[in-house]
Amino acid sequence: MANIKDIARLSGYSVATVSRYINKNGYVSAKAAQAIQRVVENTDYVPNTIARDLSTGQTKTIGVVVPFLEYSYFSQLLASIAKAAFNAGYSVIALKSNYDSELERQYLEQLHQKKYDGLIFTSHTLSLKTMLLYTKYGPIVCCRNLGDVPIASTYAVRNKTYLEVFDLVKKENFQRVAITLNRAYGFSPTTRATIDCYEQVFHQKPKSEYIVTGILGFTDGYHAAEHYLSLPEPPDFIFANGDNIAAGIYQCYRDHHQPVPAMIGQEDEVASRLMNISTIDHHYEEVGENAVNLVISKKIEHIPVASELILRTGQTI
Repeated sequence: MANIKDIARLSGYSVATVSRYINKNGYVSAKAAQAIQRVVENTDYVPNTIARDLSTGQTKTIGVVVPFLEYSYFSQLLASIAKAAFNAGYSVIALKSNYDSELERQYLEQLHQKKYDGLIFTSHTLSLKTMLLYTKYGPIVCCRNLGDVPIASTYAVRNKTYLEVFDLVKKENFQRVAITLNRAYGFSPTTRATIDCYEQVFHQKPKSEYIVTGILGFTDGYHAAEHYLSLPEPPDFIFANGDNIAAGIYQCYRDHHQPVPAMIGQEDEVASRLMNISTIDHHYEEVGENAVNLVISKKIEHIPVASELILRTGQTI
């Protein structure tokens, strides 16, 4: 296999000139470029990207820590990060964590080992104190509100739209409000925001029988609806933590020939558009693009992204 010295010898130009042409990092005349390109094609030369990465100190790769992909918010946020990274000339590696703090620490060690140019945590359980120790090895970005912690972050602002939802629920006089959630209150900022906003509007905690956690997708939503239907007084309103989850709830009620209660989902997915389910758009595309830009720029900034309540007609509030 030809190397850069072979290309220089066969083209008649110096190794330095060939290197500038191949790495696109300096001036090369049109005549030299044509001669070098001709040799590259004739020898089927492939640049040694590993060596080039070592010389530049960059891998052009961003690691994205994702708890799991079953939950549509994470899968869509990962997709938006990958799109923004690709447009910027970077690759993305999805690093599944299952909310395992030891796995998250291993990914930070890989950042230390220069396997990535930066890490984006879509969610995490590892302490911010531990993360701070690794910021000297490369940019770290979290997709949640970190307050004054000096780690870059970008996140959806949820409280305003959550309050809008519960204010509307109260105004419409719904009495039995159910909420599906990913994780329990003590482990999830999103869950805390949901429950806290409910309490702020209703001045009491939601009833425990109407709260179901561990809900990630359509099937989980279906099972949550089976639970609700088994109650002596099923809910008359359901705030689902995803549109696919709301779709699972909807389908369960239909399969059991029961009237579908008013619902609002989240993430503005295709399911809510097809089924006319109201939703909240957290604009994960913007969050993902911000996260990539923060990695590339290495800036320590906190960038909020406003959420948007979308009310639709049909089986909704």
